[in-house]
Amino acid sequence: MGRLLIVVGLLIALAGVAITIGVPLGRLPGDFTIRRGGFTLYVPLASCILVSVLLTLVTALISFFTRR
Repeated sequence: MGRLLIVVGLLIALAGVAITIGVPLGRLPGDFTIRRGGFTLYVPLASCILVSVLLTLVTALISFFTRR
């Protein structure tokens, strides 16, 4: 459990660094913004797909390295 918490912490730190250096998460092609009058709808479709793929890969790697 301790190793898993360390890995998760490092991944969160890496995500923070990536966003700080300018990875355009939330402004990717495929993220839609609809503005009508006083209403704004934001649909981060491409960002959600990217985060989903990355989390799937991380989960698979953790599963692979924690098998006994």
